[in-house]
Amino acid sequence: MVEYAWLVPLLPLVAYVFLLVLGRRAPEGIVAGVSVVLTFIAFLVSALVFRSVGQNPDLTGPYVFHWLTVGSKSLTVGFEVTHLNALMLVVVSLVSTLVLLFSKGYMHGDDRFPVFYQYLNLFVFSMLALVISPNLLQLYIFWEMVGLCSYLLVGFWYFKPEAALAAKKSFIVTRIGDVGLFVGIILLFLASGSFDYSTIFTAAAAGKLSLGWISGSGLVTLAAILIFVGAVGKSAQFPLHVWLPDAMEGPTPVSALIHAATMVAAGVYLVARCYPLFQLSPAALSTVAWIGGITALLAALIALTQRDIKRVIAYSTISQLGYMMMALGVGAYAYGVFHLMTHAFFKALLFLAAGSVIHAVDTQDLFEMGGLYRKMKLTAWTFLAGALALAGIVPFAGFWSKDDILAAALESGHTVLYAFGLIAAFCTAFYIFRVYFLTFTGEPRDPERYEHAHEGSWVMTLPLVVLAVLATIGGFFNTPWSGYGLERYLFADSPQGSIGVTTPENVGLMALSVVVGLLGIGLAALMYGRRRRIEPEKLARGASFLYQLSYRKFYLDEIYYFVVVATGKAIAAVVDFVDRYIIDGIVRLVGWVVGLVGTGLRYTQTGQVQAYTAVAAFGVLILVAWAMWSIGGVL
Repeated sequence: MVEYAWLVPLLPLVAYVFLLVLGRRAPEGIVAGVSVVLTFIAFLVSALVFRSVGQNPDLTGPYVFHWLTVGSKSLTVGFEVTHLNALMLVVVSLVSTLVLLFSKGYMHGDDRFPVFYQYLNLFVFSMLALVISPNLLQLYIFWEMVGLCSYLLVGFWYFKPEAALAAKKSFIVTRIGDVGLFVGIILLFLASGSFDYSTIFTAAAAGKLSLGWISGSGLVTLAAILIFVGAVGKSAQFPLHVWLPDAMEGPTPVSALIHAATMVAAGVYLVARCYPLFQLSPAALSTVAWIGGITALLAALIALTQRDIKRVIAYSTISQLGYMMMALGVGAYAYGVFHLMTHAFFKALLFLAAGSVIHAVDTQDLFEMGGLYRKMKLTAWTFLAGALALAGIVPFAGFWSKDDILAAALESGHTVLYAFGLIAAFCTAFYIFRVYFLTFTGEPRDPERYEHAHEGSWVMTLPLVVLAVLATIGGFFNTPWSGYGLERYLFADSPQGSIGVTTPENVGLMALSVVVGLLGIGLAALMYGRRRRIEPEKLARGASFLYQLSYRKFYLDEIYYFVVVATGKAIAAVVDFVDRYIIDGIVRLVGWVVGLVGTGLRYTQTGQVQAYTAVAAFGVLILVAWAMWSIGGVL
């Protein structure tokens, strides 16, 4: 079945082409039906590929054919199936199917409904093709296509200035990371003569990667860090994380699919896919770990005070991606991938549940909601399942993967990173239950919106139920009771010596992480629950500096504006002045002088012979005068 893995990305591409041919007036039922059915078939094929690879690890490997020859180099294209990307195929296709189904209800009545599905199908194709790419060049092509689809979907409601600006911001910021990735790929090609993963990894392990101006170990470190720069942009890691919260201006299904479960996970996947390279460079691994830890803590602190329900979940996504990077950086390869899987389930659930709420009350402001449990019980219960998974409460999915990461950080000697992760875990439990209490409990803060609130149709509720089940039981795929099944599956092609392969559970650390999560939930209940004991307004006034620091996102956008944007504008103003008044000024001056001379000469062309004779005589007189003055006479 592995040899048919190419069908997985092909099916969404077929859906995209079909919808393109149908045009913008196609019926919503046909548009959504074709998209959901073909993507679901892609999921079934992915599941069969996943099963085949698990039963026979020898089936993994590249299926490539010649593409073109450049000089003496032969470039190939095709696909490659590993245990890692077989898992990714299942996760991406499953979440995509559910999001496409949910979109049928959420986007109903939109004037550009078929266009929205065209973009989604193109994105799903690009992401799946990225996952099974057998070399870095092919990966980079689909990497950029994924970025293009993100731009189109974030700015889908382009008539809103906020959406247009958010699309441009996301596109530009992620391009910074993409430049780093591109340079890293070129360095590896120059050093190894190939874009293929296996060739590069074999040469690196044998110490044969070298260029004249840098040592072999230095080249590996530089290339790994440059590849990580690409992952930093795509997976919204500090300091290139600022685009993701603004990307929430796109429709909520976009947030669930692209900015929670798939595209932003591409950076984590890239680091995991290139892990043999990172393992050869302790400096690169340390960079990944610290950037991940800082991102996890920073984003969690910012999420504490945000008012927009989608932005809270967006910062949560950034924080959880930080956990994944931290896991990879401390050597916990399997745990980082495990958290990528569980996070895809519960974060997609949280975004879709938030979309259900937004669809019902037509606002994203948490302080315009309240009491919605009575109107939307199913959404409330499914959101609660996602919140418990995110908060790391046993036995929900997030508990197992997050706890493994924290334990791995401590066992690897990264005590500070463990502390970062633990503090972030407390903040995570607090802010997600702050959202839950403000949205579903208490009295309605806007009675008019509350009166019109209602559950969506079955196409919106069914994905919530499926994802809630996965968010509840997904963690059991990698527990002692399942024989650490996911770790053993990944270990078949994961790097040797990485942390996270059937390590004994540390009950004490598990208990501590659960207690930290419960404390965060308890504090949220005291501040925002039915019987609140702490007034959040008074607390905000008492710690106004800290509150503003979190609410204004540590002023990072302002810093970027003054350091990057304002500086760029100043440079552009100088260049504009030079171009407008110096370069163009010189050109205009020459033209003016020539025009002035021409104007003067025009009056000398009268057509009268006597006038020309007079001018000639005047010229002769001038010559005689000059000669007498300069040499004392004519003769």
